[in-house]
Amino acid sequence: MLQRFAALLLLAAALMGSAHAQQQPQTDLQRTQLSVGLYKIDAQVAQTPRQREIGLMFRKEMPQAEGMIFVFDQPATQCFWMRNTLLPLTAAFVADDGRIVNLADMQPMTENSHCSEEPVRFVLEMNQGWFAKKNIKKGAKLGGELFAASKR
Repeated sequence: MLQRFAALLLLAAALMGSAHAQQQPQTDLQRTQLSVGLYKIDAQVAQTPRQREIGLMFRKEMPQAEGMIFVFDQPATQCFWMRNTLLPLTAAFVADDGRIVNLADMQPMTENSHCSEEPVRFVLEMNQGWFAKKNIKKGAKLGGELFAASKR
């Protein structure tokens, strides 16, 4: 009986440790440099299903010139929500050529769906207001290696 209780305690501790580990922000992803107009963006690259699933969850702060770009294998209607995301963000849905298809402001800790207006492979998340402050709108073009590579 004591062995079963000890085994249950170990299992509970392992599960709690696993849950705690999942609540850590991912800050060590590969990075790429993007540009839009005169502005430079230091973007983390979320390209695996797990990296895309976690995204910017659990981040408490993010520098203004930093963001996260989500890279998908094929263009599709991409939809994003903000579960476990503490920061208000703006999502830029981006075509293969770097053109911003549409922008969506997203509120923290919600599951409201924000979708691309056409099939895209890229979604760039920045602090909410970053695009507006820089007067960057739908139709603007992002530059960077990711978009040059997709033209090949």
